[in-house]
Amino acid sequence: MSVAGVPALELRRVTKHFGRTEIIRGVDLAVAAGERVAVIGPNGAGKSTLFNLISGRFAPSAGEILLGGQRIDGRRPYEINRLGLARSFQVSNLFNRLSVFENLRCAVLWGLGYRYAFWRFLADARDANERAEQVMAMIRLERRRHVMAMNLTYAEQRALEIGITIAGGSNVVLLDEPTAGMSHSETAQFVELIREVTVGKTLLTVEHDMGVVFGLADKIAVLVYGEVIAFDVPEAVRADPRVKEAYLGSVLAEQQADAAQARAGH
Repeated sequence: MSVAGVPALELRRVTKHFGRTEIIRGVDLAVAAGERVAVIGPNGAGKSTLFNLISGRFAPSAGEILLGGQRIDGRRPYEINRLGLARSFQVSNLFNRLSVFENLRCAVLWGLGYRYAFWRFLADARDANERAEQVMAMIRLERRRHVMAMNLTYAEQRALEIGITIAGGSNVVLLDEPTAGMSHSETAQFVELIREVTVGKTLLTVEHDMGVVFGLADKIAVLVYGEVIAFDVPEAVRADPRVKEAYLGSVLAEQQADAAQARAGH
C-alpha cells in the first residue's frame, strides 16, 4: 500500500561491487507510485545488476533500497515479493508442462495467502481460480487456457510471463527487457498490453528499444557505468547532451540504420 508523498521505490546511494570491480556506483533513484520508469543504458552499464539488487537476488555493498518507505535491501527475494514487488526476467521462466491457466493459478495462490497443503483440492480454491481467470483475460490468452506453456508462441510466453508477474497483486512491477526478440508488430501489441495491465501500478523496466521506451515511460533513468546520469521525462532526456554523448545518439542511429536496412530488404 502506497503512502502519500512516499516513493513507491527508492534507492539511496546504492553501490555494488564484486571483488574490486564496482558495478553500481552510488545510485539515487526515487520512483513515485503509479509511475512508469524505463532504465536504459549501454551494455555493461549495470542494468541487470540494479534489478538484481532491487529484487533481492543480490545484496548491495552499501546504500539503502526502500519499498513504500520500508527497507528491503538484504531481504530474500520471496520476502520482497510478499511486501509487494514482483519481477519478470529476460528469459521466460514458466512451468513448461503446465497449462496457461495452471501457470497463472500457481502464481495467484501465494498472493492470496494459500500455503502448501496436500489435502487441499485446487479446484475448490474459488478465489484463486477467479483471479487466474481475470489475469488470463487481461493478457488475452483465454483461448489458450489449456495449452501447455511450452507450446505457446514466443509472444504468448512473454504475455504469460507478464501475467504471472502481476497475478499476485504486487504494486511494484519490474520487467526485464519485456519486448526482446519480438517483431515490430508484436512489440506494438505488447507495449499496449503492458500499459493496460500496469494501470495503477508502479513499473520499472529495462528496455533497449527506444520506440518502446519513449512510447511507454513517464520518466527515463539513464544508467552509464553504474551511475544514473539523467532521470527525467522522455523529452528532457532526449535533449540532454550528456545522454546523447554517452548513449542515446549512437543507439538511435543504430536503430534507424537497422530500420533502413530492413526496408531495403523488402
